[in-house]
Amino acid sequence: MSEIDTLVEMGFPRNRAEKALAVSGNRGIEAAMEWLFAHSEDPDIDEPYKPPVGHVLGKDEPATQGAEGESEKVPVENSEQPSDAATGSSEQPQQALSLVCDDCGKRLRSENDVQLHAARSGHSNFSESAEEIKPLTEEERKQQQEKLQQRLKERREQKLAEEKKEALAKEKSRRKVGKEMTNVKQKMEYEEAQKIANERKGKKWRKNWQGGQRVKDQIARDKAERAEKFGKGGTDQQPASVAAAAAPAQPVQQVQPVAVEKKQHTTCKLQFRLTNGSTITGTFQATDTLETVRGYVHDNRTDGSTPFNLMTTFPRKTYTDGDRGTSLQKAGLVPSAVLILTKI
Repeated sequence: MSEIDTLVEMGFPRNRAEKALAVSGNRGIEAAMEWLFAHSEDPDIDEPYKPPVGHVLGKDEPATQGAEGESEKVPVENSEQPSDAATGSSEQPQQALSLVCDDCGKRLRSENDVQLHAARSGHSNFSESAEEIKPLTEEERKQQQEKLQQRLKERREQKLAEEKKEALAKEKSRRKVGKEMTNVKQKMEYEEAQKIANERKGKKWRKNWQGGQRVKDQIARDKAERAEKFGKGGTDQQPASVAAAAAPAQPVQQVQPVAVEKKQHTTCKLQFRLTNGSTITGTFQATDTLETVRGYVHDNRTDGSTPFNLMTTFPRKTYTDGDRGTSLQKAGLVPSAVLILTKI
């Protein structure tokens, strides 16, 4: 797999991978990754790569032009010219194979690496070196790829954590806004309900006031009619009153009160509310005692067998063991009653 394919597999666009490898001098995936991380926010990151024009390490400078635009000729060595030994210059100038950062001592391959290192570290002092940077072995290349993959994984995890944190913040903000909107809506609904209640209360008050006013008006009319009636008939009633006074007084017969025969009930219907909420009903004789009633409840209850007392609802009265011999007639339970079982 080529280095470009490896970068593409890691998630970088192909044009960026090609540009990063070209700018970094094809020095491997690590240098390309470093350049991509350093220039990921550049506005021209996706533009095609243009090779720089100028001096290249290991090549001679082009011939300079003269004043008239013609190139200056380089003298060619011949047999008539003195040799290097005759001139005393036996050493040839060494070719620069790399660059060294004088600030930190890091060895760099090309001018692009120098620019990248200067942009990342802020160093500005560099010098040429005749020492060649050895290419990476296959094992070193694999180690660098693993290291880059680990850095890329950490970067993705960091980005994922940041996105998760941002999503959580957005969710909190959304819930806060939703809660505020709910509170505003509830407040508006409450105010509307208060307004409707006040309107209904006002209508009811006006209706009651009008009804009371109508009653007052009717009473006033009745009083006026009675006053008018008795005022006109006062002369006619006078002889009648005189005649009534002249008539002999008749003995007043005393009305004897009629005795109402009270109905005698011989049976009694009782309803029992058990402790579990259910009810049972039974019919007894008026002469039966509360002991008989307790035995009936004990045999038919469905809420267990815990000891209990019987209690009436209204007026509230509790019948204990001392009232077992009392008849239903004397207990005031005839003709019907409701008894509640209470735990002792």
